[in-house]
Amino acid sequence: MATYLDFEYKIKFIQEDIISAQVRHDEGAVKKLEANLDKEVGKIYGNLTDFQKLQLARHLDRPYALDYINLIMHDKYEIHGDRHFHDDAAILCYMGYIGDEKVMVIGEQKGRGTKNKLKRNFGMPHPEGYRKALRAAKLAEKFNIPIVMLVDTPGAYPGIGAEERNQSEAIARNLLEFAELKVPTISIVIGEGGSGGALAIGVADKFAMMRYSIFSVISPEGCAAILWNDPKKVETATNALKITSSDLLELKLIDDVLDEPLIGAHRDKERAAEVIKEYCISSIASLRLLSEETRMQARYDKLTEPGAFSEE
Repeated sequence: MATYLDFEYKIKFIQEDIISAQVRHDEGAVKKLEANLDKEVGKIYGNLTDFQKLQLARHLDRPYALDYINLIMHDKYEIHGDRHFHDDAAILCYMGYIGDEKVMVIGEQKGRGTKNKLKRNFGMPHPEGYRKALRAAKLAEKFNIPIVMLVDTPGAYPGIGAEERNQSEAIARNLLEFAELKVPTISIVIGEGGSGGALAIGVADKFAMMRYSIFSVISPEGCAAILWNDPKKVETATNALKITSSDLLELKLIDDVLDEPLIGAHRDKERAAEVIKEYCISSIASLRLLSEETRMQARYDKLTEPGAFSEE
């Protein structure tokens, strides 16, 4: 069954009424209810707070990387393992086609249900996951294949085993290596972009976010715990952190905001997937028009610009 947040319950009741009217074959009632639904969606989703956007980014029904991969890719083949330690299921690597374009897609997968969440480690990659991502990226570079990255993680796994296998080095290595890749790269935050866990597959020529995704240096819960030692301050922390797509676009920290359905990707997965597909195809086409030198310089300028200052 679909999951509804507190502010979505009016939508739930209208959608249930629509289903009931459809069962009765009452077309007049269906049209009227659909008009009411559109009006309610515009009212609710047109005035979301930052905290509500955070809730949507973490929505249980929101599409994960594997959902999008299955919807937008064809003739795909999964790549496993980092050739050093283990195959981390929190990172997915698929080679295949988006439309007519051959691509390598690297994504972070949270998993649904207890069994899959444990398998995917709740979307928190170990070092071997990031090393698998780097291996896949280098393979794509070898054959001049563009790379698409789908970011969705609360953060890199902070356990003892991950630290023993050099989690910070794995992330830092990816930052360096992905910055130097010679093929077109696109990174899209599809849900939750948490700290270094997101940055490790976030260095790209084009960096975009879905409308209701978030990108942060720390979770609002962690921020509230550090600054106020009060879990009730999560909403205050969310507002202060400026982690929504609109905030980050205004701060020029991302390139684009993908216009996912107003009602949210969790209510219209197919349309959300189509938005990602169209963005990937158009972005790859535009990046291919640039020479390698121009594209690499533009990437370097974008990565070094934030935080720059001048003295007058």
